[in-house]
Amino acid sequence: MIKAADLPDTIPVFPLPGALLLPRARLPLHIFEPRYLAMLDDTMKTSHRLIGMIQPREGPSGEKKLHAIGCAGRLTAFSETEDGRYMITLSGVSRFRVAREVDGFAPYRRCEVSWAGFERDMGGTEEDRGFSRKDFLGLLARYFQAQGLATDWDSLKEAEDELLINSLSMLCPFPPEDKQALLEAPSLATRRETLVTLIEFELRGGTDEEVMQ
Repeated sequence: MIKAADLPDTIPVFPLPGALLLPRARLPLHIFEPRYLAMLDDTMKTSHRLIGMIQPREGPSGEKKLHAIGCAGRLTAFSETEDGRYMITLSGVSRFRVAREVDGFAPYRRCEVSWAGFERDMGGTEEDRGFSRKDFLGLLARYFQAQGLATDWDSLKEAEDELLINSLSMLCPFPPEDKQALLEAPSLATRRETLVTLIEFELRGGTDEEVMQ
């Protein structure tokens, strides 16, 4: 288990639109682009094995920029296919704030990062004392039906609050900017409130009309 004192100042970053990683959650990824295959090879040579997942954004002149906040995951599972692709799993460690992008000869992007302000991410499982599971699951059932999605409802009913809220934040098909809002939520309760707002917005057909209570 990585400790706060062992977090590096510079990490490779993987700007993948819509891919959200949260602390203590797991994100499976299929890697095949040469630059990211090189990133994995280099990451596996480090002691921390951290990769920063971050949402890309377009600058005012169309340039490829990064959002200010991402989440670093530790490479915890790895397999290689016969044709040279990688199947990996990242386990979320902590969010970070980008200080600056680092120039260099690597084919992938690297950033100097700050971990300050996200100390809670490396603690134990977070609770949401205001969480009404019955109401939330009712809303979720309507959303899944509207989206044509299926799930294991028994597993959802039994999952811990954090696992339930974070997994849905990662898996629901929200636009990248909404995923960023879920990432930046300062607490589990705030993330749940954001998630509910996004689901209600989708159920209204993407309008602000007050048609649901």
